Amino acid sequence: MANVLVTGGAGFIGGNFVHYWADKHPDDAIIVLDCLTYAGNRSTIAGVEQAELVVGNILDTDLAEKLLRERDIATIVHFAAESHVDRSISGPDAFIETNILGTNSLLKAARKVWLDVDGGKPHRFHHISTDEVFGTLGPQDPAFSETTPYAPNSPYSASKASSDHLVRAYHHTYGLEVTTTNCSNNYGPYQYPEKLIPLFLLNALSGKPLPIYGDGMNVRDWLHVEDHCRGIEACLSAGKPGETYNIGGGEELQNMAVIDRICAEVDRAFAEIDGLADRYPDAPAAKGRATSELKHFVTDRVGHDRRYAIDERKAKAELGYMPQHDFESGLAGTLRWYLENEAWWSPLLRG
Repeated sequence: MANVLVTGGAGFIGGNFVHYWADKHPDDAIIVLDCLTYAGNRSTIAGVEQAELVVGNILDTDLAEKLLRERDIATIVHFAAESHVDRSISGPDAFIETNILGTNSLLKAARKVWLDVDGGKPHRFHHISTDEVFGTLGPQDPAFSETTPYAPNSPYSASKASSDHLVRAYHHTYGLEVTTTNCSNNYGPYQYPEKLIPLFLLNALSGKPLPIYGDGMNVRDWLHVEDHCRGIEACLSAGKPGETYNIGGGEELQNMAVIDRICAEVDRAFAEIDGLADRYPDAPAAKGRATSELKHFVTDRVGHDRRYAIDERKAKAELGYMPQHDFESGLAGTLRWYLENEAWWSPLLRG
């Protein structure tokens, strides 16, 4: 039995990881440290018996030290972060505080407990980052690899780049055993409805516009959150301390293609599921019309990166990582999850 500290474990990716880890490692105790901002939700992990939620901030170094000591924790999986680019543009301070100072706070706690007090007990600090730290790609540029120079273009990606550098520095300076994964765009259950897929799904159900930035031709690699969790598990098992690994879904798509698939999937759901039109009477599909009529172009985001793409050959070769979800079935499953879990997301829309 092992004790694992998961920061941000009541959020989207962290919450999915808690579910995944509990299923794959049923004898492990999972301590979730989350301050429950707007994107953190108790109900995300409410059904996981071996998960204990500790409400607190990663900026509280004393709390982190206490948890590591008293719960005899030797593994930290660090998800906690502000992650929405639009919010970082309008209010970057929260991103600096959580993503940079918060990560440094955790690293200090880990160094003190694992290295200074316990004299170098076996441990692992795993840091979750993003492909956005690499900047943007042209149409013919090779995909981001682990050696691609950092060139962040938003306050969000700049704060994550800074945290990546801190993690690396704590390994090279102090000997802390760390690994980092840089992931592509995640989607799946429990995602807060400010990100593209859940936002457009729920807008489609209520008949609200589907706001498309610019020309809709920005390109992203789409990664099902369960595959991301699978990649993190592989990194914890086989990753070399001090190394970074890119985790992608192998699904490079233009935003417009994603939006068109969302519209088609919603239309199909209304045609196949009895009673859906009664539950969501404002949806165009409830009236026999196409969801695509809700598409609405808006002014592009400031500094909007044009293309991200992930070269995941290192993770495949060294970790044995292989995504198991294709985008078509993954999106269909995600829509079905939101339709079956209105009790989870409807309070978020009211709040």
